[in-house]
This record gives sequence, structure tokens and C-alpha cells, in this order.
Amino acid sequence: MKSAKCLLSTQILLRILAIAFTLAATSMILTSKQAVTVFGIEMDARYSYSSAFKFFAIANMIGCAFSVLSLILASVLGHKTPDPKNYFYMFIHDLITMALLLAGCAAATAVGYVGKYGESHSGWMPICDHVDKFCRKVSHSIILSYVAMILYLCLTIISANQSRKIIV
Repeated sequence: MKSAKCLLSTQILLRILAIAFTLAATSMILTSKQAVTVFGIEMDARYSYSSAFKFFAIANMIGCAFSVLSLILASVLGHKTPDPKNYFYMFIHDLITMALLLAGCAAATAVGYVGKYGESHSGWMPICDHVDKFCRKVSHSIILSYVAMILYLCLTIISANQSRKIIV
């Protein structure tokens, strides 16, 4: 019984942290913008100009909402008799959320890399030299989202370990 309470406490803590990190990543990406003048030309950088950054923002919003939902479910299911089938459903939920966050992080990382270093073969120049505030904010948002994804990896492992106790 003590290990079940410890498991529940760990899951609730990890889910609260996932909410905090996805919410912080979402708010940072949504507020990332910078306008500069380069050689007399006004240049504006916003997350909404990139479909990858839009997907990243939406993935984090959904991840945050799913985290709130799973926190409520974990709290409710934790007060009942532990059933391995419930852990299987939480495993599926955590796995989908982790995959969504990973996809958003990967898309944003790819565009961020091109923004920072450019792509010489395609003729794309780096822009982070000019909009460093925007790039720093986006980078911090991506890092926060990767932390949330790692938290969901831990939750997935915990749920998978508990769901293996299902008797068929």
C-alpha cells in the first residue's frame, strides 16, 4: 500500500511539473516576437510566421490540456483500488502526449537550427544574428518543452511498468 501511495505521489508530481513546463513553453512561444531594422529594411520575427512554430505552440497547448486531464484522472483513480487496466489507459495517454510533444519539439528544433545557422546549400541565411531576443526566447521555449517531453517519458515508463501486471 505504501508503494502505491508513493507511485501516485510521483505521478501527480510529474504531471504537475509537465503542466508547468508546457504552460511556460506555450506562453514563451506565443509571446516571442521582435522587430529590427537591417540595412534600412524593417524585419519582423514572430512565431506565427512559421508553420513549425505554430505546430509547436499547438502541441504544447494540447500537451498542457492533456496534462491537466491526466492529473485529474490520476487523482481520481488513485483513490480507488489499483487496477492494472487503468495504468494501461494512462500508458496509452502518456505515450500519445509524449509523442505529440516530441513531434512539436523536433519541428521547432529543425526550424530553429536553420534560423540560427542557416542552410548554405539552399541559400538560407541565419537570422538569429539580427533577432537575437526572438531566437533566445524560442530556444528557451523549446528547452522547456523538451523537459516536459522527458517528464512524459518517465510517466510512460511508470505506466508501462504498472500495466504489465495485467492478467489476461
